[in-house]
This record gives sequence, structure tokens and C-alpha cells, in this order.
Amino acid sequence: MTYLHNDKPVTLHALGKMRAEGRKITMLTAYDASFAAMMDRTGVDTVLIGDSLGNVIQGHKSTLPVTLEQMAYHTECVARGCKRAFILTDMPFGSYQEGPVQAMRNAARLMAAGAQMVKIEGGEHMAETVRFLVERGIPVCAHVGLTPQSVNQLGGYRVQGRDETGAEKMKADALALEQAGAAMIVLELVPSKLAAEITASLTTMATIGIGAGPDCDGQVLVLYDMLGIFPGKPARFVKNYMDGAASIEEAIANYVTEVREGAFPTAAHGY
Repeated sequence: MTYLHNDKPVTLHALGKMRAEGRKITMLTAYDASFAAMMDRTGVDTVLIGDSLGNVIQGHKSTLPVTLEQMAYHTECVARGCKRAFILTDMPFGSYQEGPVQAMRNAARLMAAGAQMVKIEGGEHMAETVRFLVERGIPVCAHVGLTPQSVNQLGGYRVQGRDETGAEKMKADALALEQAGAAMIVLELVPSKLAAEITASLTTMATIGIGAGPDCDGQVLVLYDMLGIFPGKPARFVKNYMDGAASIEEAIANYVTEVREGAFPTAAHGY
């Protein structure tokens, strides 16, 4: 079964063109070769090896225990199965916070494992690190809003940017990260109106929403969430794509179609 009309590998240039043309970017997490190959077949544009593996694979309560070695291992697994989609890997907690040199050393390890871009959490204070990496040939995806690696500081998994001060800071963070050279930015648990304003304010950096409403340039979900197999109450922004699907492959294909057509997320999935 194939869903693709074009099986050319997705590049950073292609993702930038999608953003410029208003075509939605699809992203899902993957941690192994089998699911990565399935995502290729169903047309997922970007596969994220997320440090969410700490939750859904390892059973931890947060992403904090995940190590660089584990991220490199899962990146290698995904890269073996993924021939078309663009591969993005999270830099785990403690692997980049000391500064640009540490970040470069550890990002290089992930790129050698098969990543084509790395993702780091944090706002304007990470701009120097982003610029350092980009100038040395490593594409960067930024991440603001709810940043899971800072869950203890944030006091839990809460929507960010609800008040005027928080919203203005997030806007400033996004602009600073774009100016530093980040090509994409994940907006997590951000009010839909604010996410739309941030998206409209940027000129080159694509916004990828998760719990950030329908107006971002693309969407991402954790694979286990959208398949309804992660225990516990699903978050408001999650849709179970196994409902009504005959197979996991069909569920993923339906997600891709709905994101591209603007049918997901709806207002009900936002804040």
C-alpha cells in the first residue's frame, strides 16, 4: 500500500518551500525502524526522534532521564528505516545547556547517527547556541512554550503565554531564534491566538504546533498518543486516529491527510 505521489527525500529546502507556499508540514515522533518506514509510506514529512521516548518507551515520568547515547541509538534505528522523511532529533537534557561548544559536540554525535536537524528547548537565551550550530552546518529546530525539560521549573505541564507578559516574551523569543538561524520552531501548549500571531510575525522559520491551534505552519503529535496506546487521560490537543481506522498505517495516513487539509487540529484541540 502506498500513499505517495512523490517519493523524493524531504530536504530542509523542501520544508522551507512548503512553509512559503502555505502547505502544512506533517510531523510525528518515531523511535524505531519499523514505524519510521511506515511513516515514509504514508507521507509524513518530518520524523522526530523525541526525548518523549523517556515517557512512552522507558516509562519515566519526564524526559529528564534520557541520555545522549539513547537518543543516538534511536536515531540510528529510525535512520535505517526512513528513506524519505526529514529526520529531526531532540537534544536531551544536559547535552547543550552548558553552551555552544558542548552543544556542537553533542549535536555532531546525533548528526553522525543519522539526524538531519537537532531540536533544542529554550527561548532567547539559546540564540547564541543556535547561531553557533547553524554557522557550523547543523540545522536547528527551536522549541518554546511548554518545554518539557524545564517541567520542574514550570511547575508541571501547563499552557504557557496566557498572560500579556508571557505572550510578549514568547514573541520576542521566537524572533530572536529566527534571527539566530533556526529553521523551525515547535510551539507547545501555546494559546491558539498567540501561536497564530507568532507564525504571522516570522519570515523564514516554520512553526510546528502541538497544542497550539490550527494556524501553525505544521503539526506534530507523539505517535503513541495519536494511536491511543499511551496509558492515562489523553491531552486536549490529542486525537486518537485509531478510531475508525482498520490499521496503524491507515491511522497515520489519516493524520497526514487531516493536517494537510486543515481538518486537524480544530478549535476544540486548542487553548
